[in-house]
Amino acid sequence: MQLLNSTDVFVIGGGPAGLAAAIAARQQGFRVIVADGAHMPIDKPCGEGLMPDGLAALKKLGVSVDEESSCPFRGIRFLAGGIAIEAAFPKHSSGIGIRRTVLHRLIADRAASLGIDFLWQTPVTGILPDGVQLGKRKISAHWIVGADGGASRVRRWAGLDAFRRRDCRYAFRQHYRVAPWTDRMELHWARIGEIYVTPVSSNQVCVALISRNPKLRLAEALQRFPELRARLEGADVSSREKGSLTSTCKLERVSRGNVALIGDASGTVDAITGEGLCLAFSQALVLADCLRTADLTRYEHEHRRLALRPLLMARLLLALDGRPRLQRRTLQVLQKRPDVFHRLLELHVGILSPLHLALDGLTLGWGLLTA
Repeated sequence: MQLLNSTDVFVIGGGPAGLAAAIAARQQGFRVIVADGAHMPIDKPCGEGLMPDGLAALKKLGVSVDEESSCPFRGIRFLAGGIAIEAAFPKHSSGIGIRRTVLHRLIADRAASLGIDFLWQTPVTGILPDGVQLGKRKISAHWIVGADGGASRVRRWAGLDAFRRRDCRYAFRQHYRVAPWTDRMELHWARIGEIYVTPVSSNQVCVALISRNPKLRLAEALQRFPELRARLEGADVSSREKGSLTSTCKLERVSRGNVALIGDASGTVDAITGEGLCLAFSQALVLADCLRTADLTRYEHEHRRLALRPLLMARLLLALDGRPRLQRRTLQVLQKRPDVFHRLLELHVGILSPLHLALDGLTLGWGLLTA
């Protein structure tokens, strides 16, 4: 392999966010190198669901997902205290469940097909004004993109590690070999936290627990979710339980000089929204266009705009966290007003603006007072 000494864009981090940034930059005509200390494929504990808007952004990156490697879901179902409400995605759209490792391979294959260069198992040890340091080796780069996750070293090296807000919880994920029982992604609520269930194939579901207790694991948590426990009874566990930190985190800035952050390195939204990957893919498309025009000030503005809706949805959903009485009352109101729940879902997938939430918020609030 030819030893590369320079590039237009150097992406630090080869997860989905980094690969998306690399693809988008390559589509704009840049030469791109991606480096990561890990090897292919990169896994991360997550709910493994892609919402319709996330699929649309992925399509713009030229990544297609076939039916054999994924499973569609047509809407969302909330369950709490014996009450269930659901709504289909608008305009006959759908999301997909897909194993994180499968998705990573698909995005990496797309990146390779575009001629992007990879440096796997190659840790970046520092950044320079005109490039990056890999041990004793230097590679010159006009732009540096930090896509190295929530504990980003690039963020620290660039002096961007100033948080406006941070709120952390804990997520644990496992897979069960059982046929999906619904064409909805399910969100089960209880006092101890929430459990997501996402179909990822015709005979497998992903079950992800989110709570504020770092010691709580799925086997124990399922005792508090009797309906879900009954669904999974007798099903083979098909993966090792994996955990990670999930947080809502806003940075004061996401760029400085020739360095820009993307994905979890640039701030995060609690996994309860299921919007992490969609946000990263959308950021990648915007960032590449801003690199083309050499305008990272615009990236700052667009980054905040893209995060507005997911952050709003995270606050709405987290308001129910650990409050079973409020969870039940909220679902009762939404049961009576399914039109409100449908509009909330439209907001969630980006069809409605957050401005449309005002009237529905009043409706929901009145319903909670009178339920």
